[in-house]
Amino acid sequence: MRISYNWLKQFIKIDWKSEETAALLTDLGLEVEGVEKFESLKGGLEGIVVGHVLTCEPHPDADRLKVTTVDLGDGNPPVQIVCGAPNVAAGQKVPVATIGTKLYDKEGNAFEIKKGKIRGQESHGMICAEDELGLGESHDGILILDANLKPGTLGKTVFNIETDEVFEIGLTPNRADAMSHFGVARDLKAGFVQKEKHIELITPSVSNFKVDKRTLKMDVTVENEKLAPRYCGVTISGLSIKPSPAWLQNRLKAIGLTPKNNVVDVTNYVLHELGQPLHAFDANKIKGNKVIVKTVAAGTKFTTLDEVERTLDAEDLMICHAEGPMCIAGVFGGKDSGVTEDTTSIFLESAYFNPVSVRKTAKRHALNTDASFRFERGIDATITEYALKRAALLIQEVAGGEITSDIVDLYPKKIEDFQVFLNFEKAKKVIGEELSKETIKKILVALDIKINNVTEAGIGLVIPSYRVDVQREIDVIEEILRVYGYNNINFTEKLNATISNSSRTEEYKVQNLIANQLCSLGFNEMMANSLTTPNYIQLSKNLKEEFNVVMLNPLSNDLSAMRQSMLFSGLEAISFNINRKRSDLKLYEFGKTYHKLPSGYEENKHLTLFLSGNRAEENWTQNQQKSDFFLFKGYINSVLSRIGLDSKVSSLPVESDIFAEGLSLAVGKEIIVEFGTIKKSILKHFDIKQEVLFADFNWGKIQKYISNKIKFTDIPKYPAVRRDLALLLNESTHFEEVYKIAKQTEKKLLKEINLFDVYQGKNLPEGKKSYAVSFIIQDESKTLNDKEIEKIMNKLQMNFENQLGASLR
Repeated sequence: MRISYNWLKQFIKIDWKSEETAALLTDLGLEVEGVEKFESLKGGLEGIVVGHVLTCEPHPDADRLKVTTVDLGDGNPPVQIVCGAPNVAAGQKVPVATIGTKLYDKEGNAFEIKKGKIRGQESHGMICAEDELGLGESHDGILILDANLKPGTLGKTVFNIETDEVFEIGLTPNRADAMSHFGVARDLKAGFVQKEKHIELITPSVSNFKVDKRTLKMDVTVENEKLAPRYCGVTISGLSIKPSPAWLQNRLKAIGLTPKNNVVDVTNYVLHELGQPLHAFDANKIKGNKVIVKTVAAGTKFTTLDEVERTLDAEDLMICHAEGPMCIAGVFGGKDSGVTEDTTSIFLESAYFNPVSVRKTAKRHALNTDASFRFERGIDATITEYALKRAALLIQEVAGGEITSDIVDLYPKKIEDFQVFLNFEKAKKVIGEELSKETIKKILVALDIKINNVTEAGIGLVIPSYRVDVQREIDVIEEILRVYGYNNINFTEKLNATISNSSRTEEYKVQNLIANQLCSLGFNEMMANSLTTPNYIQLSKNLKEEFNVVMLNPLSNDLSAMRQSMLFSGLEAISFNINRKRSDLKLYEFGKTYHKLPSGYEENKHLTLFLSGNRAEENWTQNQQKSDFFLFKGYINSVLSRIGLDSKVSSLPVESDIFAEGLSLAVGKEIIVEFGTIKKSILKHFDIKQEVLFADFNWGKIQKYISNKIKFTDIPKYPAVRRDLALLLNESTHFEEVYKIAKQTEKKLLKEINLFDVYQGKNLPEGKKSYAVSFIIQDESKTLNDKEIEKIMNKLQMNFENQLGASLR
């Protein structure tokens, strides 16, 4: 939000530098993000002075040039200036651009006046025409000034160039009361009171408002009082639509607005002055002299000022005449009812519209205007009529005309002020320091908060209705604190600390633990958008279209549903990287999936891992190796081991149809991880030609099984023994079958079973493969001898032969 310092000084008389005022505004919570200089004319005529032409002689070497001597009034001898204007003559007072002055062309490009020679004659400056100064379009000759002006008078004082400083305020959404110059001045006044500077807040007078004649009456009806709690209007006739005077244009230009015409400029001026949006309708275009505030049928077509035809919703509040809509209430005017050069009479509207209704309508039609910005946040309903009178008087001042009707003010149910009780002890506890009761009362009064009653315990307060953000006791304390000054609160030397008894297995702690581990293994974290295309459900039969959580107002079709699976957003990231020559990928993501189930909406938290490409970067010391299923399984086991679940899980066949081959890991009968190789048909959809391994940890379920208890076991005193078997098996046999048979064969002494090599191909019978399996055997009570070890290994071999048809290679 842009605030003009000159404009601000119309409400509060201060002589502070802009830097000091900006600092106070920031302390008050209206953070000034920057201060810009504004000049009503670019360059501000800096370096332009009044010169007195003493002599004017023809140029000896050019028929159209003249050589002049000009007194610049600086106490130095007159300077020689070569001029080509036909109307230059001795005795004139003229504007002179001195050496070093910067002038600007029509495109705003600067050029500097330098000492030089023109056809052999020295020239120390430039006598300027109207267009060269930016004061007009004429270039017929130089600009001749009033003969009574003194040489040396600055050009910016002769032409009344206005300079200003503009504050760029980063207004927070809750501060609806400060969305105007008057609102900012009101806050400044409170800040000055705290600094013991009692400065009067000047309110523009409307005492001169009067009805000149009652010749143009509008019948106003509000059909929906909930959406338009207050509606005011008045007619003004005999207007002359033309450009606004310079002072009004300068005010608007300073805050970044482009002047339109005198009537529209006044409505914009009052909007930014008082924070009350206004709208002027051409009275001659109001059919039947009726103004009706109502909603219209859904599907009604309406063309707005930007010449866009819009389809109205049944909830859009409209300002209508007897035959149809004229304006989207509080948002945007209509093309066929606005003020034009031919307008002679207007109906001027000032209203308070329901903030929620205006916001919904503005969002529905993708409109964001100065008016909707204020209505959405809540304006001051108490100044609706006052702002109307203020605007009417300004319109009469700049456009002429007469007030030709009484003010219509439909306000059936007054918006009441809020009542709050402030407890002194609560204020002390929140602020961290005890403020005197007199200080608190002084600040509250400065903020226009009325004191109803005072007790030993606290104060009963009445909050003005325009402070929509102050409705609770804590809000009042915040107001006191920001005006008193956060920097003025003293810090005690006592240091208090609280030690909380928090669980080691809190979700964020476990998540950080696993994230650090995965990063140490070379994984990179990714964060994908939870919004995705609903079409991805076609890639898996496990996903149902009716389970999609669909957006009501999606940004695009590709972002219109919440994801049911985290696989596809991960594959998008993999495809994106591969297309940019990064094909060796290790990615992980903590995120959620979203489902609309018959029982209601449901969110599930997941951890997903993706592995694709080579195990390591290319290196001359070793051959490239592709990432494979067993490497991926090792990563998964390391995650489960880190959170103490590796010994609790069992392997099950994978049920999800996204995997070409894979495994499920379960605790009891509840699956906590699914992992495997993604089907090529799915990869093809993302244009991925290399193998991708994917793991999906159900993080919500995992969290239930993480125990806060730590179990310790003694390190065995007696050594472990390793024995290996090279088994020739059928191709259809899985390692899981070997693992189960081994565990059932020796439950007590067999500690580990590991598949360390798989071979298929040359020198093996058709339909066979070779598994190299290692077995770790250990007795924690004694050292095993060869006879005991052989007995176990023979038993294992026999069971493999009998149950799997295995043989030793």
